[in-house]
Amino acid sequence: MRVAISTDGDFVSAHFGRCPSFTIVDVENGNVANRKIVDNPGHHPGFIPQFLHEKGVKCIICGGMGQRAAGFFEEIGIEAIVGVSGKINDVIKELIAGTLRGGASLCKPGSGKGYGIEKTECDHPDEKNC
Repeated sequence: MRVAISTDGDFVSAHFGRCPSFTIVDVENGNVANRKIVDNPGHHPGFIPQFLHEKGVKCIICGGMGQRAAGFFEEIGIEAIVGVSGKINDVIKELIAGTLRGGASLCKPGSGKGYGIEKTECDHPDEKNC
């Protein structure tokens, strides 16, 4: 199974859409078969779920994401596990062991402004300073 983890350095990023990169891991027979880092291609509605879908991702792990993003993932059949924090290597170990647990989203709407990748397209074009 191919999994993407929102990544900020060695840690899971709290803000899915604004993370600097994604760690993409192929897990096969309880082992990591392949691992690579891909840059975040840009943050605008619906783009990242499609980008990851085209890369064969079946699950996204992150600290948090909004309901709209979660809906985009659900529409294309990608499982979203939110509420995850910690070091990427530890998260991968938990994933393989079957002990990874998600929870409530770690970011709230608007809380990611100024963090990581800014949106390239505004959700509310009629508002100033989106």
